Amino acid sequence: MELRQLQYFVKAAETMNFTEAAAAVFITQSTLSQQIKQLEEELGMLLFDRIGKHVRITEAGHIFLTHARKILNDVQRSRQAISELQNATIGELNLGVSYAFTSLLLPALAPFSTKYPGIKIFITYGSPEELEKKLRLAELDMILAFHNESDDEDLEMQELFSSSVVMVVSKNNPLAQLKKVSLEELAKLDLILPGKGFSSRDFINDLFNRKKIVPNIKIELNDVHSLLALVENGHWATILNEKAIIGWNKVTAIPIESKDIKRQSYILWQKGVYRKRAAILFIEELMKVMESE
Repeated sequence: MELRQLQYFVKAAETMNFTEAAAAVFITQSTLSQQIKQLEEELGMLLFDRIGKHVRITEAGHIFLTHARKILNDVQRSRQAISELQNATIGELNLGVSYAFTSLLLPALAPFSTKYPGIKIFITYGSPEELEKKLRLAELDMILAFHNESDDEDLEMQELFSSSVVMVVSKNNPLAQLKKVSLEELAKLDLILPGKGFSSRDFINDLFNRKKIVPNIKIELNDVHSLLALVENGHWATILNEKAIIGWNKVTAIPIESKDIKRQSYILWQKGVYRKRAAILFIEELMKVMESE
């Protein structure tokens, strides 16, 4: 079994078309078909059903695809590790970030990119659940997220910082003069909140549900930047992590009177997997930004 055969198989499984797969890996269709057939003979099972000019992955193919991807990712990580021994300032960093981290992340990107121009950064935004799936598939090197404690044996959680959830309003809003606000008072305001399914929204819902309060939600958004832009220029209030408004100078945070209002942020790593030097360097830069705020 050869690595190139695994590459051909994975591409064929992704495209479900031998001709497209062959073009993608720069070989002829007949060569790809022959290599996959040799792979099937070695495994003793069909990986694809051939139905006329069409192919369909078999149950065995689905199982083998998971392992083939892992092998190829491990090989890529090994190459990256060796490369970093020769030069710690080149390579790629695939970073998963929950939406609440946007304001924290952006100030770290420019100085990091300037300091390490040879490191190419790929950023994927998503919910913690979506990002964890990608981390397990080795599509991400690490995740930055607000997260609950987990006993997941596949993941290692490194504490980053703890911060409070606050009410956020425009500095021109009369509410900006408040020293604090209760959940009951907050629920009566016109609110713009993160969309359902976001970890921050789940946290907010839990705060209200525990007191059996129904908040007055006027708008739901799945983009924190757009949400803050509306709050900055309107009469609405929102509820966000205090770190989410870093860099937003026209809004202000009002403490909420409630217990368990703090959230813990983490760096999530896949347990037992090599940590890229680029990831370690980026975390160092991120910590500098947080300490300066």
